[in-house]
Amino acid sequence: MQENHYDVIIIGSGPAGYTAAIYNGRANLKTLVLEGIERGGQLMITNEVENYPGFPDGIMGPQMMDQFRSQAEKFGAKLVSQLAEKVELSEKPFKVSTDDETYTSDAIIISTGATARFMGIPSETAFKGKGVSACATCDGFFFKDKVVAVVGGGDSAMEEASFLTKFASKVIILHRREEFRASKIMVDRVKNNPKIEIRTFRVIEEFYGDENTGTVAGVKLKNTQDDSIEDLPLGGVFIAIGHSPNTKLFEGQLDLDEAKYIVTQSGKTATKIPGVFAAGDVQDPYYRQAITAAGSGCMAAIEAERYLESLE
Repeated sequence: MQENHYDVIIIGSGPAGYTAAIYNGRANLKTLVLEGIERGGQLMITNEVENYPGFPDGIMGPQMMDQFRSQAEKFGAKLVSQLAEKVELSEKPFKVSTDDETYTSDAIIISTGATARFMGIPSETAFKGKGVSACATCDGFFFKDKVVAVVGGGDSAMEEASFLTKFASKVIILHRREEFRASKIMVDRVKNNPKIEIRTFRVIEEFYGDENTGTVAGVKLKNTQDDSIEDLPLGGVFIAIGHSPNTKLFEGQLDLDEAKYIVTQSGKTATKIPGVFAAGDVQDPYYRQAITAAGSGCMAAIEAERYLESLE
């Protein structure tokens, strides 16, 4: 087992995991990154990133993640495209098992991220990154002077809609019911915004695209009251029906909040178990940006290094 023992195991990739690997590698810690099946996180389905410092001309999400990954490798981290299937945190050393191997470590950094909830319509999948997005902060800039829709009825949908008015010529909120889950102040804010229109009792039946550009051109809407179908031309659609943190592995072992995000110490990445840290979207329901994920990956790596020093 000695060859499968590491100072630090990082579960998950993306900006948080790879940044942690860069820092831990530079600290001469024996570091393993279990990248999962789809390495690189949500940026792998992000066409262009324009708001990450250092890239004034923008960079493709997958290209950025390749560079993060190469830098982690450069500093000695071992990167394995395996999915963690089981994690045992009740005793030291910690154990992490995949289909093929069992690894042990003195510290663990969890960076499994969160998955944006989508509607699950086949035509929606075809247009992800081509006019269909789950992040207005990431992609809103690309929809200047276009008519866009936001799907959802919670605070996040209202926030996305309000943010998009900075760019879009018009924002249409689509919601299946008349009542919103969002707080009254958020609903009032969008109702008082002249660039926002609200259409209740509407669900998207189908997305369709522009044959020339391959991007979204509109949606077919179903009225939930009378089942009638209407056509709505659009330049983009933002799905704002929430995120699901990837924390199932840690249920019953770590403290999770009501939405299942990992609870960490205020201002830190440490969890309730000494030696276990969480970084990125798996513990951040608020910002959910590549740069904040990378920052918390740095924090986790430094905290892990200091924890290991304290053991010595």
